[in-house]
Amino acid sequence: MKVHLIATGGAVMHNLTIALHLLGHEVTGSDDEIYNPARDRLAKHGLLPDKMGWDADRITPDLDCVILGMHARINNPELKKAQDLGIRIYSFPEFIYEQSKDKKRIVVAGSHGKTTTTSMIMHVLKVCEMQFDYLVGAQLEGFETMVQITDAPVIVLEGDEYLSSPIDRRPKIMHYRPHVAIITGIAWDHINVFPTFEGYVGEFQKFVDTIPEGGDLYYYGKDAELPAIAENTTANIQTTAYHGFNFEIIEGQTILIKANGEKIRLQIFGQHNLENLQAAYYACKASGVSDAQFFEAIQSFKGAAKRLQLIKKVDNTIAYRDFAHAPSKVKATVEAFKKQYPTRKLVACVELHTFSSLNKAFLPQYKGAVEAADFAYIFFSEHTLKMKKLPPITKADIQVNFGHKRLKVFNHRGELHRALKNHKWNNKNLLMMSSGTFSGTNFEELADLLF
Repeated sequence: MKVHLIATGGAVMHNLTIALHLLGHEVTGSDDEIYNPARDRLAKHGLLPDKMGWDADRITPDLDCVILGMHARINNPELKKAQDLGIRIYSFPEFIYEQSKDKKRIVVAGSHGKTTTTSMIMHVLKVCEMQFDYLVGAQLEGFETMVQITDAPVIVLEGDEYLSSPIDRRPKIMHYRPHVAIITGIAWDHINVFPTFEGYVGEFQKFVDTIPEGGDLYYYGKDAELPAIAENTTANIQTTAYHGFNFEIIEGQTILIKANGEKIRLQIFGQHNLENLQAAYYACKASGVSDAQFFEAIQSFKGAAKRLQLIKKVDNTIAYRDFAHAPSKVKATVEAFKKQYPTRKLVACVELHTFSSLNKAFLPQYKGAVEAADFAYIFFSEHTLKMKKLPPITKADIQVNFGHKRLKVFNHRGELHRALKNHKWNNKNLLMMSSGTFSGTNFEELADLLF
């Protein structure tokens, strides 16, 4: 095929660009800005656009299709040219489905834990030497790209509920029609697209109703909304609730306890991750993985990039970064970290970086999210607010809504770094949580300065 990708620099889009190139297709792409790691990875394969910006001349009648990323605007000149020429235009989830409609599709959806659960499944299938394709939202150890499309009989997909493209306003998960579906939990997010919680929940009901006859749904049984969704589906499917594996923590080591009492040492930690792990277990079982294979393989799983990722460790101090940014994600991560090291003080830093988190109306959702931390630092950038064209918020707005007695708010990176340097780090841990970078913070360099 001859394919052009508009907004090729996105996390998934640049990986899809590379994946199609590796398959031998003739691939071009465009974007107005491309940042690392996408820039270097595209350049490595000779796929970096010759110039930044949009150019309608890139769209020619001999293109087989155009894949449109969410970053592009509806009036994009390349998009308009493709529409005028009658070229087939896909959103990337629509394209992925077209390439996988003859495969067994495993889709992991939910407001949190999608990437980690998808990564767990992929790790186990790879260790078991099974052939599969995938789409996941983070770079994983042992996988060159975040997207792979081959002639494998199975595909594992991280199912995002955000919109598919500027001209396809359906959530991405509505395209995939999974034979095996997982929903990890529902906590209101993407307030700019789903202004009410009820509307947000409704999208997951629609997703479940797309599961083909005879399919399987595995859902987190303790979620407030999911049991009703499973019960009310119009799909003729098997539904199973999961609650997480039992575990214990011994000297900072998380140990999974099987039903027969056997103990499995893990490299990951946290109640939420033991829940994710049980969801992955069911998906792997549905793919033909035995219990023995699963528990052997999962012992070497270290996690996905930016998901409880180790920054630095010394004798009695450790620093991690995590992608947590939504209230439920922040709360689960902070509590997991504190339980893993109960005798150490915890300094938890959260960057408000998304449309939802920077919306004053959404801030009350964070009440109690950092309660388990001994010190809570909240960071936001006024530049990010302007870039997202959001009304200003104040430090007082954040202080009131988070409601932590030792909470400080910063809107300059240097102020946050200085506050961290003022700590004595003996027997104290650091947790940095964001879907961004705290205004370009190099986490390794910061940790080296602190301890």
